[in-house]
Amino acid sequence: MAVGARDYIDKLLVKKYAEEKVDNHEAMESMVDPNKMLEAMNDVATVQRNMFLLSQKLYTTCYAINAKARYKQREMGSEA
Repeated sequence: MAVGARDYIDKLLVKKYAEEKVDNHEAMESMVDPNKMLEAMNDVATVQRNMFLLSQKLYTTCYAINAKARYKQREMGSEA
C-alpha cells in the first residue's frame, strides 16, 4: 500500500497543506499534570467498579430475601 498523493486533487491538497504551520504538541506544556489526571481517572474507575460490585451484592441479597419470603408463603399456604 503506497503512501502519498495518487491523483490531481490529492497532489493539490498536499501542496496546499505542506506549508501550513501547526502546533507542536510535544513542545507545549500541558495545563494539567498527566500523573494527576491518570490518578483521577483511576479513582473514578475504582469508584465505578466498587459501585457495580455493591449493586451486584445488593441484588443478590434482595433476591435471596424475596425467595425466602416466597418459600415461607408457599409453606404456610400448603399447611392450611
